[in-house]
Amino acid sequence: MSAADRDYLKIFAGQAGGELADAMCEHLNIPKGQGQFDRFPDGEMIVKVNEDVRGRDCFVVQSTCHPVNSNLMELLIWIECLRRASANRITAVIPYFGYARQDRKDEGRTPITAKLVANLITAAGADRVVCMDLHAAQIQGFFDIPVDHLSASRVFADYFQAMRDELGDLVIVSPDIGNVKVANMYATLLNADLAIIDKRRESGINVASKNLIGDVKGRTVLMVDDMISTAGTICEAARFVQEQGARDVIAAASHAVLVGLAMERLASAPISQIIVTDTIPDPDGTRLKPIRDKLRVLSVSKLLGEAVHRIHHNMSISALFRDGAGTKR
Repeated sequence: MSAADRDYLKIFAGQAGGELADAMCEHLNIPKGQGQFDRFPDGEMIVKVNEDVRGRDCFVVQSTCHPVNSNLMELLIWIECLRRASANRITAVIPYFGYARQDRKDEGRTPITAKLVANLITAAGADRVVCMDLHAAQIQGFFDIPVDHLSASRVFADYFQAMRDELGDLVIVSPDIGNVKVANMYATLLNADLAIIDKRRESGINVASKNLIGDVKGRTVLMVDDMISTAGTICEAARFVQEQGARDVIAAASHAVLVGLAMERLASAPISQIIVTDTIPDPDGTRLKPIRDKLRVLSVSKLLGEAVHRIHHNMSISALFRDGAGTKR
């Protein structure tokens, strides 16, 4: 990248985007934007940009993961700060988009909070948004500004293709009906068979898996989803395919949300490997420690860095998601 580009392109990071931003800047061979974050005794946040951004193309990397409201508010303040500092263009890079599961009214008198969050980001002054594996593709339409929706499927596909021989007789299992599109894409990429679990939900936190469409006996099972939250679905599915004779079970997900009983469930589940990406940070290594022996974290920094490069140079980024798996719905 030229010296002029290094001066004109600026990548800043919120508290939940520091490690990814560092890796993105290393990939692009540019220094990370200089700024600081502080919190007042009453809990209010303040952001200050410590360099000139007037007329610059600025990107803010921030996942709106736990603590969701704090990280979201910090993102809004970063955008507002850059806008008032006269940045030419502000792009919010949101590797994990919180509130994405509140994307529709599934019963009366409930909000569509994903739309509210989109409105807040737009009102704060963002000109563009980059997201990774939104829970529902329709969220792109909630924004009145351009949205680039990337998929981590390229990162997963490269990883699994490199170890394809080790996986042996492989079957891709969709843990529920809604994930069939994604599972079918991986089955095609990895030259594997497809199986589907017909799931029945007993309650908001308990899931019972009932029927299997396909054959897993004596085979390696790979299950891929957009996120693992409480891990109820993936762990129940793992036990179910094991009962059906699966030789090995591997789980993969873009976003390691991992809340509630997720760690205990994953630690005890018959899953040999858990593959996730770094869209949600674990800076001190303690959050994911209970499943460390099963865990492999893949980085999406090069993918995001390439997206930033293409946006900055007004190039098409469709090639970055043309082979993606899409989303559940």
